[in-house]
Amino acid sequence: MKEKIVDISRNLAPDTAVWPGDTPFSLRKTMERRQGDAVNLTTLTISAHTGSHADAPYHFVDGGLTMEAVDLRPYWGPVQVVTVGKESGALLPADFSAYDLARAERLLVRTPASKYPVTQFPLDFPYPSPELADFLGSLSILLYGTDGLSMDDVNSTRLPGHNAMLRNGIAILEGLDLTQAADGLYELAALPLKIVGGDGSPVRAVLRRLA
Repeated sequence: MKEKIVDISRNLAPDTAVWPGDTPFSLRKTMERRQGDAVNLTTLTISAHTGSHADAPYHFVDGGLTMEAVDLRPYWGPVQVVTVGKESGALLPADFSAYDLARAERLLVRTPASKYPVTQFPLDFPYPSPELADFLGSLSILLYGTDGLSMDDVNSTRLPGHNAMLRNGIAILEGLDLTQAADGLYELAALPLKIVGGDGSPVRAVLRRLA
């Protein structure tokens, strides 16, 4: 029996919602076999933060590591998927009291943001507080991923959640589709592209059930 792979990536298409003001995704055909060309070929235009993606520290810290230099270890390995019911605002350690977050070094958090289609950008969603980031750091968590679009409130300019994750050595995944991933333990694979100077990268994130 084949092991089930759960795809937790969002589709990339022209109607995929992006951060307000960011570059929308487009795919342009430059060669077509039906037009007599040897191959079908397309050119992509895409923001580094479209759909399911990783943030590099350089995204929010001048002088921070860019995408080609980040440690890849957080993006591949055991992960725990958990669910929180808070609709918006900062998530605190108490919001995870029903879970033992030390079960895996990586954490994926399903929130009510899952209800939004990929074509709609939610302006209100829950995000990790610095207190939560510090708590996860004390548990040696390597990665925090979520179906939300940011580690901070959409209007934040100081980005305390992003910076607290960096301070605790926690890699960031945003914009995941966790609708088909029940709570539990999995193996995660969500490697970012090796973009020199990149502040982020789209990922094809998948899970394989462990327990």
